[in-house]
Amino acid sequence: MTSATKTPNATREHILHAASRLMTLKGYHSTSLDDVLRASGVGKGNFYYYFKSKEELGYAMLDRIILGFVERTLEPCFSDGTVAPLDRVRCFFDRVLEAQRQRNCVGGCPMGNLASELSDVHEGFRQRLAEIFTRWRARLTDALAEAQAQESLGPECDPAVLAYFLVAGLEGAILLTKVTKDIQIMEACVGELKAHLLLYTRGPR
Repeated sequence: MTSATKTPNATREHILHAASRLMTLKGYHSTSLDDVLRASGVGKGNFYYYFKSKEELGYAMLDRIILGFVERTLEPCFSDGTVAPLDRVRCFFDRVLEAQRQRNCVGGCPMGNLASELSDVHEGFRQRLAEIFTRWRARLTDALAEAQAQESLGPECDPAVLAYFLVAGLEGAILLTKVTKDIQIMEACVGELKAHLLLYTRGPR
């Protein structure tokens, strides 16, 4: 591939990176197109070559955020079927916690931020966000159901309900950590979620 064919992709990624950074901190509505142009150093004509509108940019940015979440956080824990299912769940908790440490408690969960801001006012964003939260919950549900089938989780556990609880608990913990700028809150909440999981665990813990 020549440099000429690489440059357009690099420019598009540069715009997306600048927009993601701004919208994570300021929100979608509070980030103007001019903000994105200033942060990326890209002219308006160049911008419209890659994106027809701010909305199209927002969709592309969300797709980029989702892909990063799946590749860096979700799949590394759940793709290896040789790992015990409950260990996959704990791995996921630890990766989410480590992501907040690396961000120094800044920004929170980009998907959660956009869900809070846009789900009631923009159906397109709501549907896309619902899809990734459903995918996230489904991964947890499958792992918990597998653990139950192996009798490492008790029969009183409802994997789907527990998965909802774990997703909600993690999102709430991320929000509190963002507000307080205190990683110890995230650490404590993850510890409590692991302790709650132990309530259903059978056999070696």
